[in-house]
Amino acid sequence: MDEIIVSKFGGSSVANAAQIDKVRKIVESDPGRRFVVVSAPGKDERDSEKVTDHLFNIATDGAHFKAKRKKISPKESYDAVMAKFSRIIKELGIEGDDIITDLEKDLQSTIAGDKRIDFFASRGEHYNAKVIARYFQKKEMNAEVRLPEDAGFILSDDFGNAAVQPECHKNMNKLLAADGVIVVPGYYGVTKDGDIAVLSRGGSDLTGGELSYSINASVYENWTDTDGIYQVNPTLIKDAEIIPTLTYKEIRLLSSQGFNVFHYDAMVNCKKRNIPINIRNTNNPSAPGTMIVSERVPDETVVGIARLDDIAYLYLEKDMMTEKIGFTDDLLRIFREHDIMTYHYPTDKDDIAVLANQNDIRGKANIIKEDIMRTLNPDVMDISYNLSILTPVGIGMKNHPGVLAQAASSFGGENINIEIVVQGPSQISFHFGIQSYYADDAMMALYNTFFRKK
Repeated sequence: MDEIIVSKFGGSSVANAAQIDKVRKIVESDPGRRFVVVSAPGKDERDSEKVTDHLFNIATDGAHFKAKRKKISPKESYDAVMAKFSRIIKELGIEGDDIITDLEKDLQSTIAGDKRIDFFASRGEHYNAKVIARYFQKKEMNAEVRLPEDAGFILSDDFGNAAVQPECHKNMNKLLAADGVIVVPGYYGVTKDGDIAVLSRGGSDLTGGELSYSINASVYENWTDTDGIYQVNPTLIKDAEIIPTLTYKEIRLLSSQGFNVFHYDAMVNCKKRNIPINIRNTNNPSAPGTMIVSERVPDETVVGIARLDDIAYLYLEKDMMTEKIGFTDDLLRIFREHDIMTYHYPTDKDDIAVLANQNDIRGKANIIKEDIMRTLNPDVMDISYNLSILTPVGIGMKNHPGVLAQAASSFGGENINIEIVVQGPSQISFHFGIQSYYADDAMMALYNTFFRKK
């Protein structure tokens, strides 16, 4: 079978006419790029907010931006969305009066409740796919748009965070019978009752992943505004390099600790079929990017270092804690009841710490402590804030003893105190908890140890 590539283009890649033309050239350059998944138009220098945020603001009668302490009315958001699409259509030089008319009609919809929010939020992708397909056609490409509601991209009715349903894959597989380039809007689908529902934010990645799985693509390309995945945050360390190849396991560990280049859920089904995922840069298409694969042979110990800031940890001591069956489960249940996601649970014989985002804990700390005291009656309990978690990752660690010791030693020379150390059971990652005011220096120390050219 000929190579079939699914290419997803994020908001920055389709932010304006110039960017959309870059997309067109990329798609035309490889006949294998038959399936194109697009996001809503992203921000450029003429925009103050993203189209999708404006759409949420319209749907919520201004509450969306009000919650962000921004004074942007629903009317201003409406005008911004209409101006954005009108400008793109004009600069691309395509016929688009019908698109603008339909968009105006949709943005005046009287749909209510959660269905209203999902319907409005989906309109950025919906109409951008139509615009891009029409531009491809103007450039004499054999292209057409296939909307989720027509292709059978079936989601659950969990509005705002809908899940892909099994029949979706069989439906989307039928797209293989189509000729030419198929443009698909990301982020949304339809319920079995025909209502529009959206995935979580960043869900266009997930649309691309599910489509790749459905048609058993050769490669899933994810086009962004970065050359790939860096060893560390390049805004902190300017000479950080792109990681050429990562395993699904490695990117999972990195993404859970602040590497937010890609929506990890999009990888789950690609992993099942060993479909490689290639992170590429729309603005630098000659760069090979980062390839995410099932297996690789490492030639390094640490492949990347992630960082998670704004962490708090709750520390408990209780004599004979480990002899009480269900103690940890009871503790974590209290966090779940307060809708707080937890990260790590470093523990010793009679003590345990639970790590969570401090912004989730603030405002709830006293009631959480009261619940814990009433339920578990610890001997000591305390909450500490302003922690950063630094996580070196690499499958090469497992066969190289002393990597954790190397990392810890790098902090000693900088007088950086380590508050928490946790090693993952797979032995391909470990986590250091340090006070946030040390975090930049600690990242540099780790980078110098594992990546700096000698």
